[in-house]
Amino acid sequence: MNMFSIFLTAGAVIFGLMFVLWVLSLLLKNASIVDIFWGFGFVIYAWVYFLLTPDGFFVRKLLIVGLATIWGLRLTLHILTRNWGKPEDFRYQKWRSEQGKVWWIRSLFQVFMLQGFLMWIISTPLLAGQYSNLPAKLTLLDYAGIVLWIIGFYFETAGDQQLKIFRNNPANKGHILNTGVWRLTRHPNYFGDSAQWWGFYLIALAAAGWWSIFSPIIMTLFLIKVSGVALLEKTLKDTKPGYREYMETTSAFIPWFPGKSKQIEDK
Repeated sequence: MNMFSIFLTAGAVIFGLMFVLWVLSLLLKNASIVDIFWGFGFVIYAWVYFLLTPDGFFVRKLLIVGLATIWGLRLTLHILTRNWGKPEDFRYQKWRSEQGKVWWIRSLFQVFMLQGFLMWIISTPLLAGQYSNLPAKLTLLDYAGIVLWIIGFYFETAGDQQLKIFRNNPANKGHILNTGVWRLTRHPNYFGDSAQWWGFYLIALAAAGWWSIFSPIIMTLFLIKVSGVALLEKTLKDTKPGYREYMETTSAFIPWFPGKSKQIEDK
C-alpha cells in the first residue's frame, strides 16, 4: 500500500470507531466520553500505521509506536479516572442546552467526527516516521525527538499528578497551585503534550517526513488558542482569586524562571 492508501485506511478505522462512540454517548447521554478516547485514538493510529508499513525501518517504527502507546494510554487513563462518576463536561452541557432536540445529530459532527478528523490530521508524523526504510539507523534527529518527548512526558505527567494531589487536599480549596512544574509554567500539561508531538515530528523528520510539520503546529495552536490555555484563562483570571498575579509571575506555556508580580515591584 502507498502512503495515501494507508492514511485513508487508518482514517476509515477511526471514523468508524467515532461513530460507535457517538451511539454510546446517546445511550449514556454524555458526550464527554469523547475526551477519554482522544489519547487512545492516537494509539490506534500508531498501530494501524505500524501494521500497514512493513517496509519501514523496524527500530524507528517500534520507537514511534512505543512512545505513542505510552503517551496515549497514560492520557486515556488519566482522563478516565478524572471523569469517572462525574456529570457531562460543562462545554457539552452548554451545547446540549443551546441546541435542544437537534443536539443528538449535531453532536455526531460537532464533537465526534470533528475530533476524529483532528486526530487523523495530527497523526501524520506517526505515519511519516514509519513509512520510510531510510535512513536504516537512528540519527541525531531521532535522539533529539526522544529527548524532547521525554521532557514533554515529564511535564505532562508531573503536571497532572501534582494537580490531582493538590485538588484532593481540602485545605487547598480556593487556592492556586504554583509549586513544582506549575511554578515554571501555568499549563505544564499542555506544554508537555505539545513538546511530545514536536518530538514525534523530529523522529518523522529523520525519515524524510518534513511535510508533516503541520501536525505539531496544529496541536500547539489548538492547545494554546482553542481548547487549552485561552479557554481556561478566559474565566480563571476573573473568577479565581490570585490568578491574575499568578499570570504576572509565571510563564503561560513554555517553562521559564518565575518572575515578580507588578504589585511587588510597585512597593
